[in-house]
Amino acid sequence: MPQVRSDQEDLRRFGYAQELFRSMGGFSNFAISFSIISILTGAVTLYGYGLEMGGPLEMTLGWPLATLFTLAVAASMAELCSAYPTAGAMYHWAADLGGPGAGWLVAWLNIFGLIAAQAGINYSCAQFILPFLGLPSTARNLLLMFAFILITQGALNHWGVKLVAILNDLSVTVHIAGVVILVAGLLFLAPKQPVSFLFQAVNSNGRSLYAWAFVLGLLQAQWTYTGFDASAHMAEETEDPRRHAPWGIVLSVAVSGVVGYLLLISLTLAIRNIPGVLAAKDADGNAIPAVIAILGTALGAKAGNAMAALASMAMWFCGLSCVTSASRALFSLARDEGTPWSHRLRAVNPRHGTPAPAIWSIVLASIAAMVWTKAVPIVTSLSTVALYLAYIIPVWLGLRARRAGSGWPGSAVWGLGRFGPAINAIAIAFAVFICVVLIMPPNELAGETLAGLLIALAILYAVAARHRYKGPKWSHHEVAMRESNV
Repeated sequence: MPQVRSDQEDLRRFGYAQELFRSMGGFSNFAISFSIISILTGAVTLYGYGLEMGGPLEMTLGWPLATLFTLAVAASMAELCSAYPTAGAMYHWAADLGGPGAGWLVAWLNIFGLIAAQAGINYSCAQFILPFLGLPSTARNLLLMFAFILITQGALNHWGVKLVAILNDLSVTVHIAGVVILVAGLLFLAPKQPVSFLFQAVNSNGRSLYAWAFVLGLLQAQWTYTGFDASAHMAEETEDPRRHAPWGIVLSVAVSGVVGYLLLISLTLAIRNIPGVLAAKDADGNAIPAVIAILGTALGAKAGNAMAALASMAMWFCGLSCVTSASRALFSLARDEGTPWSHRLRAVNPRHGTPAPAIWSIVLASIAAMVWTKAVPIVTSLSTVALYLAYIIPVWLGLRARRAGSGWPGSAVWGLGRFGPAINAIAIAFAVFICVVLIMPPNELAGETLAGLLIALAILYAVAARHRYKGPKWSHHEVAMRESNV
């Protein structure tokens, strides 16, 4: 109890009461980010996309490159999280370091990015569930299953964070055990290609420059590496968040990198024929995911279906965690009068201690996002770019403030020390690069949608939000957390 009281007092210095239940330990905080990264979702869902763009080399080289640079982004965010342990996460970091306008923009980029990610995750989950149930993957069936999945995740989030934390802890077991089973099955039971196959640079869609196709294929890894900000969003519900939340951010990326690489290598070695995997269809002529095609030919139809069921379970956990993270981001902005109908969106269910209106708003918005884009690669590209903009803007503002002599790093219990500026610079350069790449054709709709979103946000801020929204409570009340003794 002394630690809980200390955490509540720490939060009170930011001007907020402890409304959400603080019941998460360090492992549960790590688990929620690990579940959203979900190697059995991102790496599996876009496996066919990556294989089409860069062939086996995309898996062998692309994944470790993305992991290394993403760790620089995660470490930069972890230090900021330690200095600002609130549910506002990137939004609060940007608001304090760059002003209300920067904070408001980052908040909405984060929210829309999580909504788009949620749509991609659960649509992919529906794609895996339908074949397992023996149902045709028609557009109608996919949409109905997608909506049903979202509703179950919304209901569980509504009932309480403690239940979600238990399920997220279970999710870690499902992900790790699932990968171990898949890797063992593919390496010991399936026919395998020679190791040299892993280094084949094959582009299957006719793009003239392989290097460009390879770079476009990085979407497979980069979409997987989104959502680790969840550990920061759950800071107000985590014990000792200045230490536990930063470690949750960094470890979720590091562990996913190692486990995910084992999965990708084993899947790639089990490919019998690349064109056959990319063109696979079910008995009704509907396209099936590349991973299901690989598992079916490598281990047999029954084993392939069992593995697909395991992957769909992991995807469901991933979507559950994403609803949690997105709803906290929306709740936090509404709490500071930064959203329409903020008095409703900031409401907390008194019985369950959860932001119920924010939860169900995220569920409905995710359904709308999938209906708008109609394609998983586009919605995943949109979510990746929006989220990385939300990640990197506060990192850039933090680096600028650090160079100007700001004392904010002194409030971080988890810090980067003298390596901070260099790691921040690497993170910024990589994020800008990946954001530009991922709105190029064939994902130009993601860029067009993002451009429309940015224009709409600029107009909304100029017309309405600028006059009403003043930033986080602790910021405009001038509660100087950076100078407090931690």
